[in-house]
Amino acid sequence: MRGISGIRPVPATGTHRTTMFEIFFDLVFVFALTRVITFMAGSPTALTLAQGLLLLLLLLYSWGPYTWVGNLVRADVGLVRAATLVAMAAIFVVALVLPDAWTQGPGLVDAPLALALAYVVGRAVQLVILFWVSTTDEPLRSTLRFFTAPVVLAWFPLIGGALLGGAAQTALWTVALLVDIGGARVASAFRPWQVRSVGHFTERFGLVLIIALGESLISAGAGPRTMAPVSAALAAALLGLASTVCLWWLYFDRLAPAAREAVNNVPGERRGDVAGDAYGLGHSPLIIGAIYVALGIEEVIAQLTEESGHPGRLGWSAATALYGGAALYLLSRLVFRRLTVGVVHPPQVVAALLPLALLPVGRSLPPLVALTLLTALLIGVTWFERRMDRRDERPRKS
Repeated sequence: MRGISGIRPVPATGTHRTTMFEIFFDLVFVFALTRVITFMAGSPTALTLAQGLLLLLLLLYSWGPYTWVGNLVRADVGLVRAATLVAMAAIFVVALVLPDAWTQGPGLVDAPLALALAYVVGRAVQLVILFWVSTTDEPLRSTLRFFTAPVVLAWFPLIGGALLGGAAQTALWTVALLVDIGGARVASAFRPWQVRSVGHFTERFGLVLIIALGESLISAGAGPRTMAPVSAALAAALLGLASTVCLWWLYFDRLAPAAREAVNNVPGERRGDVAGDAYGLGHSPLIIGAIYVALGIEEVIAQLTEESGHPGRLGWSAATALYGGAALYLLSRLVFRRLTVGVVHPPQVVAALLPLALLPVGRSLPPLVALTLLTALLIGVTWFERRMDRRDERPRKS
């Protein structure tokens, strides 16, 4: 026991970057996110889309602390790596059972309960790691005193909802999410987290986003085996590619580097606050928006196949995923920009709201036409945002 207690985690330095092990961990995590698409695509109704949003929020806010762990200590070394592998296994279990998240079974541990228990294991592991790291870090220990209580309290409605199922499950899991997020926000307000390496922190969030964007391409290429007509399905796949390129460009071309520089320039005592707000409040909805766009592309391709039962028009559920996801991505991008770079112009807000204005139109259009309309809109917004970025850069250069 004495030998184990003498093994200390390896602190991360200010130049630390994301490790291959962390990327591996994040791939498993994004696999769980993509399984939410499978869950929503099984029966794309308003309720299912809302339940999918709940699952995405639970997953994203359970992943965040692992980013802080990797920013404080090397996640790919020693006992921290071993503990993270346990968490990875828990996330993998969540991913496997997630499509049946609201399906009660006859066994002792059905899919909802297995999901809840695996989720609790993943959260418990991160708390164990953080408390171990904090034995020589008094500011971190102080932060954890505020952070732990809401995290643990959220486990009770999570497990209770899994046992009850149905509407009670949805309600209790919503309570669990609110307790978790609300408590964590209050905790970070009193005792902010520390950011040791801005490069690692921003890179980690960017990598998860780009993996999530890749899911849009997977959805475009993994449609049903029987396609009719083939030309329409291929056109939809190419439109999905174009839409994904726009989403990538809007974040990674100029905003991501500018945000990293802005966070790096924040004084050390405030950096944790700014980074937590920007990447917690602004970045997570970006990922959610990308996931919903991926679902919308998948629904368009599904409706262009012989297996589709409603090829006439896109419909409300698919249009909400496609256009609503794009609007969420664009609006979240502006929130992220405001919290980092600090400049958002009214025309940018109008452009971000355009997908919502076009949603009623899109739902009445044929699927391929609806996707074409959204792609054209995203291309236009990307062109407009590039012009705005160049205009904002001129005063800094002069």
